[in-house]
Amino acid sequence: MRILLAGSTGVIGRRLEPLLIAQGHEVIGLARNGPVAVDVFDRDAVAAAVRDARPDVVMHQLTSLSTGDIAANSRLRRVGTRNLVDAALAAGVRRIVAQGITWAYEPGADPAPEETPFDLGAPEPRQTSVAGIAALESAVREAPEWVVLRYGILYGPDTWYARDGLMTQLAPAGKVPADADVSSLVHVEDAVAAAVAALDWPTGAVNVCDDEPAAASEWVPAFCTATGVPAPGVTEGERHGWARGASNHYARKHLDWIPTYPSWRAGFAAL
Repeated sequence: MRILLAGSTGVIGRRLEPLLIAQGHEVIGLARNGPVAVDVFDRDAVAAAVRDARPDVVMHQLTSLSTGDIAANSRLRRVGTRNLVDAALAAGVRRIVAQGITWAYEPGADPAPEETPFDLGAPEPRQTSVAGIAALESAVREAPEWVVLRYGILYGPDTWYARDGLMTQLAPAGKVPADADVSSLVHVEDAVAAAVAALDWPTGAVNVCDDEPAAASEWVPAFCTATGVPAPGVTEGERHGWARGASNHYARKHLDWIPTYPSWRAGFAAL
């Protein structure tokens, strides 16, 4: 297939492109500084790039996370996705595969399955993130065929959670709370493998995360130990209701996606 990979220079994109090419696909990389250099906020430029690429599939792996600016990333998800989806539909693209997140779900007691509603009534600053991902998914769902990969917290090389990542700088200063909030994680290589597999997955949203949702009081100290930085002290208190993690049951049992690192414990050991 001809695949337009939006975000080809990002953490996921630059690992994804060679795997797609190895499978015989033709990949057109689109990014601000990519082979096809396009600002995703330039609606006309995006439309022209997609039209010229004539893709069978658009893969949306665009993020704006290098500076940690959540508002900027939310704007990309809202405006950039809208431009990309409109361009894809105008070009007759049938399938869109897009990057989502597992931590937008409404509060609950257990890890969230995919049918769980989003936490649209959340207060700020969470509201900004949830509204951005909700807008992204709403736009992507307009395609005849679509898959949203709801990734857990990414860790591994080039992510925030790497030996030289942002969080190894922030954790010793107590800026990575080791509290009761539960998250689901996923190694970057497992996230990339899911993106490749999603070319053949049925339409729908998929939680792409490991088997072991865990409280930050457990996994943050383990991450710090694995990366050789001082761990913050454990913060007492109850978890936020929305900080529940996510279930990968659907991906594992119905899509045969098996993570190489089924637990962050094994994944951290390989950092």
